[in-house]
Amino acid sequence: MTATQTTAPVDTLGAHLRGTVVLPGDAGYDEARAVHNGMIDRHPAAIARCADEVDVARAVLFAREHALRIAVRGGGHNAGGLGVWDNALVVDLSGMRGVHLDRSDWTVRVQGGATWGDVDHITVAQGRAVPSGLVSTTGVGGLTLGGGIGYLARLHGLTVDNLVEAQLVLADGSSVTASEEEHPDLFWALRGGGGNFGVVTSFRFRSHPVGEGGVVLGGPVLYDVADAGDVIRWYREVLPALPEEISGWLGLLRVPSGPPFPESLWDRPVCGIVWCWTGPHDRGQEVLGELAAYGSPLLVGMHDMPFSQLQSAFDGLYPPGYQWYWKADFYDQITDEAVHAHQRHGSRPPTSLSTMHLYPVDGAVTRVPEDATAFPHRSGGWAGVVVGIDPDPGNRELITGWSREYWEALRPSAAGGAYVNFLMEEGADRVRAAYRGNYDRLARVKARYDPDNTFRVNQNIPPHRGETSP
Repeated sequence: MTATQTTAPVDTLGAHLRGTVVLPGDAGYDEARAVHNGMIDRHPAAIARCADEVDVARAVLFAREHALRIAVRGGGHNAGGLGVWDNALVVDLSGMRGVHLDRSDWTVRVQGGATWGDVDHITVAQGRAVPSGLVSTTGVGGLTLGGGIGYLARLHGLTVDNLVEAQLVLADGSSVTASEEEHPDLFWALRGGGGNFGVVTSFRFRSHPVGEGGVVLGGPVLYDVADAGDVIRWYREVLPALPEEISGWLGLLRVPSGPPFPESLWDRPVCGIVWCWTGPHDRGQEVLGELAAYGSPLLVGMHDMPFSQLQSAFDGLYPPGYQWYWKADFYDQITDEAVHAHQRHGSRPPTSLSTMHLYPVDGAVTRVPEDATAFPHRSGGWAGVVVGIDPDPGNRELITGWSREYWEALRPSAAGGAYVNFLMEEGADRVRAAYRGNYDRLARVKARYDPDNTFRVNQNIPPHRGETSP
């Protein structure tokens, strides 16, 4: 069934929505179907740009009535481009971006189509933040439902650890609230289980004070790639012992060719750590000074800045439309064998934007039991990802080949399972591994709230009613 064959029924959907419907052949169709990853080129039957929760419910019911697959799009950053699908009805939440900070309890109500930049715009001005990721254009919905690893995780936990409740539309079109008090099984599943259970139209989060009035200390420290082995070995020892007010992710990358980096470093392969201190500045300057004194850095770029500035620092470097290929795993430790693999593969990224990152998963994250939320990786360590990136589609094989080879070299040191937000379309076994011992429980929750697997354009967990999955 092609998109043009399904146009006849979908062109009636617009009469039932406050929002708009974009169809194949419409002037804005190609723009509306594009996602952040330019490697994805899918042609949905229609895109329902929903204005509110009622629109979402009507779109879901329409899709079911006409046997259309449903894809749910928030920020469009999903690695596998799962916010869009061929011949599907895309439930597009990007027009639902409201953010409200309640000063009585400092919780934040966020609509399902908002980005983290939308949230930071409201919260950081009040000296607060919700734990999130590291790129402000990322959608709140996708990042939250997969877990949420970022600068504040060591001190305040994952994004899902700060979720108070969620409002969502189920497969039957009904709207429910999930929290510790209402539908607690669904609330458990939403905290890491992805988009398997419904369309989340709003979230409510706890926020926390960040820095001094929203100003933090941080930025990159860059080392020559020849020093990468020593830097990684030092980093794996020093990071877990640092105060939880500081976080730092390590990357092997090429220096961006433009300000604020000095021209002498442009496109140079380096090993870098981006540090972020979110506590009082006097103590932070002492800690960061000690960290910057390690080794022989090529650049120390740490300074004070609004937290929102650090969160958006990479937005311009990674605009939408580039080719992206991701391979990921969790690592309980960074072994000597892994260090050698990083030296061998990470020292020669194939394109100027291709990179490897290690994000710490420790501190407050590990104080939550493994079965307390659907997100199971609570034993400490790092979430690692190798990403091939380039604007030229002609380099697709180059970046995918490098990413796969690098990832394979690291596999012997992997802990088993990857961060679900870093997965592309990698099959059922990889999804099961991502959830470890929580998978069977997720499958049973899925059976209760989406028994027909209506929401399957995701890292899918098929419904199962038995005590153990088949």
